[in-house]
Amino acid sequence: MGDTVLYERRDEIGFITLNRPEAANAQNRRLTYDLDEAFTAFARDDEARVAVLRGAGKHFSAGHDTRPSGDDGGERRPVTLWWDHRGKEITGEGLLAFEEELYLGMCRRWRELPKPTIAAVAGACIGGGLSLAWSCDLILASDDAFFADPVVSMGCPGIEFFCHPWVLGPRLAKEFLYTGERMPAQRAYEIGMVNRVVPRAELDAAATALATRIAERPRYALALTKKAVNACEDEMGLRSGMETSFALHQLSHAHNTNISGFPVLVTDPAKLKTASQ
Repeated sequence: MGDTVLYERRDEIGFITLNRPEAANAQNRRLTYDLDEAFTAFARDDEARVAVLRGAGKHFSAGHDTRPSGDDGGERRPVTLWWDHRGKEITGEGLLAFEEELYLGMCRRWRELPKPTIAAVAGACIGGGLSLAWSCDLILASDDAFFADPVVSMGCPGIEFFCHPWVLGPRLAKEFLYTGERMPAQRAYEIGMVNRVVPRAELDAAATALATRIAERPRYALALTKKAVNACEDEMGLRSGMETSFALHQLSHAHNTNISGFPVLVTDPAKLKTASQ
């Protein structure tokens, strides 16, 4: 994998570290492909029982890096079986293929990985950063962490990996999306989105301790338990709701392109140079 994501195993724990601290670990294509390779390395490592996903530097992830950086993820082939989106113009067809793979398909793959995963969230977890945290089974947060999905202000109905009503409940999901306001870690804990809140200096140690405790359980039983809970969540409408939300997300891109020339609602094209979702 590349250097935007690091993977190492210590005893039975695989540590996956987002490594773009200079960009607050915002997710460009290269980072997303590197992250998929890191999760694959963890899945195939028989000695690794539990993964901890974390961010280097001050923030977990500031979301999707929408700047026109020219980074196409290198020569790596698409992971899913959607048509190749590399080098294509930003049309409805190309954007659907791109987001189906990087913003939806990969997160689903990571959510269904048969080993337990823990997100250790410090600082910002914004937009696409939520997708990474919500793809994990458990979330630990530092006491200075915060969560937000501001993309309604960009003319889109929330991020592509649309778990909001299931992790927040319907009314809080609407408030979270309508306002775009930051949710502090303590509030996220109170509503059940976060498992534990610890001082920032103790986040790595707390995640390691929790992962070590989980790793003591039988691997197959953990895999079956995860599959059972995920299946119940899907029966509660998560997967079908996400499909509908993703379709509406693509509709919003088409609408925004018609009125502003870009898939996100931007009245000043210069703002795209610094836009981060």
